[in-house]
Amino acid sequence: MFRYLQVAVCIVVLSAIASAQSTINGAGATFPYPMYSKWFSEYNKQRPEVRINYQSIGSGGGIQQLLAGTVDFGATDGPMTDAQLEKAKGKILHVPTVLGSVVPAYNLPDVKQELKFTPQILADIFLGKITSWNDKAIASVNKDVTLPGQPIVVVHRSDGSGTTYCFTDYLSKVSSEWKNSVGKGTSVKWPLGLGGKGNEGVAGVVRQMPGAIGYLELIYAVQNKIPYGSVRNSNGNFVKASLEATSAAAASASMPPDFRVSITNAPGNDAYPISTFTWLLIPEQSRDPNKGKMIKEFLTWMLGPGQEMTKQLTYAPLPPPVVEKVRAAVQTVR
Repeated sequence: MFRYLQVAVCIVVLSAIASAQSTINGAGATFPYPMYSKWFSEYNKQRPEVRINYQSIGSGGGIQQLLAGTVDFGATDGPMTDAQLEKAKGKILHVPTVLGSVVPAYNLPDVKQELKFTPQILADIFLGKITSWNDKAIASVNKDVTLPGQPIVVVHRSDGSGTTYCFTDYLSKVSSEWKNSVGKGTSVKWPLGLGGKGNEGVAGVVRQMPGAIGYLELIYAVQNKIPYGSVRNSNGNFVKASLEATSAAAASASMPPDFRVSITNAPGNDAYPISTFTWLLIPEQSRDPNKGKMIKEFLTWMLGPGQEMTKQLTYAPLPPPVVEKVRAAVQTVR
């Protein structure tokens, strides 16, 4: 009898714990997924009653699920458009979280030196106008590199992606042909190439295919040990993606009240030209007031202790002036 009583008590206690724990569901960008995974795990250690479940499905999917009301928040590397915001049932806040860089990652096993890319070279490769690695345009800026004569295999995202938005936003700024024929967006009609789902998918294709080139968020290139090149910035300097170069790109940004800003091709001697903020998409009025309160508390933590964790995962923290502006905006979440 006593044993049955013990079992009954355990069931009641476990049920109480389960009911006390709240799950907040989100979905979206793969670009910041390593950072978000770290944050959500660390926050849960401090607040065991709060579990944040995040699905890394791409920015396009995150926006769709947010608008459909199937998640509590979304995440994107490309700001929602005015048309998308109009479809929302309430006001959506773009909350900047970290800064990151998109890099041209390639698979050339016999090339040991780091390659350099001009804006025009990148545009022409992804337009299909440069098709071989020893093309004279690539050779002209890599004079000390013996380039192979193998074909270039272009790899791009197959899903709706903020990483794609950042990369195509950059190409649209530096190439009028790209702007007029392809344009920018989380999904575009690629002139050629193979598709990979998520940053993980593109990294996998590039790693497996000699001659490939794709665009990746910096940490995916670093973690997968895929070489990536430096890119000539708007000041004419070849700059390799780094925390410092990403922060330099943000230094000149004028942050609008809604935080929807582009920092690709930013001015500055040390600015890496394919850099971006990434955002959490937060309904100002949550359907569940309790969840709204928990989301606000997490965002407040993210803007404090969370920012101190960014560099270990190759993301740049938000500039202090931006943190203060975001902190004020977060107070409206409920």
